[in-house]
Amino acid sequence: MPLYRSGAQGASRQPSHSRRRTRHFVLIPLIAAFVAIGGLAGSATPAQAVGPKVVIVVGPSHSNTARYIASARQLAAYARANGARVYELYSPNATWARVKAAAQGAKLFIYLGHGNGWPSPYGPFQPYTKDGIGLNAAAGHGHANVRYWGEYYVSRYINFAPNAVVVLNRLCYASGNSEWGTRNPTKSTAIRRVDNYGAGFFRANARAVFADGLDRPYYVISGLLNTDRTISQIFWSAASARHTYAFTFASTRTPRMRAILDPYAPSRYYRSVIGNLSMTAAQWRG
Repeated sequence: MPLYRSGAQGASRQPSHSRRRTRHFVLIPLIAAFVAIGGLAGSATPAQAVGPKVVIVVGPSHSNTARYIASARQLAAYARANGARVYELYSPNATWARVKAAAQGAKLFIYLGHGNGWPSPYGPFQPYTKDGIGLNAAAGHGHANVRYWGEYYVSRYINFAPNAVVVLNRLCYASGNSEWGTRNPTKSTAIRRVDNYGAGFFRANARAVFADGLDRPYYVISGLLNTDRTISQIFWSAASARHTYAFTFASTRTPRMRAILDPYAPSRYYRSVIGNLSMTAAQWRG
């Protein structure tokens, strides 16, 4: 079972500026059951029945949880307004069972919450809690009962739709960054963090993983739903794009995947994307 590590793998608090996995897709009765018990904060309307499936999750994030939920609701409203079917799962009811069920077949999966990546001060590396998502250990018990479900679980028990895109928002580690108030990472450490955080999601059918530690990723939603841009072009369409210190690298964890990091200053790694950078939004929608 995944382990809980107290405290340090917290979500970013910066000011704003094998192959065994289930193949079952979420059935309408199961979604209805989630709505009835509070597992889903919102559900798709009949008019959205043919739109891309978007799943937005907010994990327990201690004092940041309410702010993350407010942000997630705005992202959900924006995606619905642009034709997506949107499912929302929020702490204190964002448990692994509920998130796993809702995520099956998702075209876009957005997660806000705590991050637990590698390399980090909390070794040794193991795949059961690292490089996945932090969810409620049990439903209805507040915003501090965090349990990390690492890449092992993501890769084996979630089956996104083909060419899915993942967005990791406000996390520590996912974009290469460190925890708030700790030493900034070296370039090589940031590269390893981004590479590792993508690996489990790629094995779950994703083809691109965006990580944004500071800003709301409207540009990803808009780019996927409304344009024919490539993943690389969508990444550079962000209002926060800097270019000055940007660089690319080829993944060592996942062959044929490439990454872009766009630090806003030296050692300030708060924006990244890794995956098939030439995949277009039209391919994603298809």
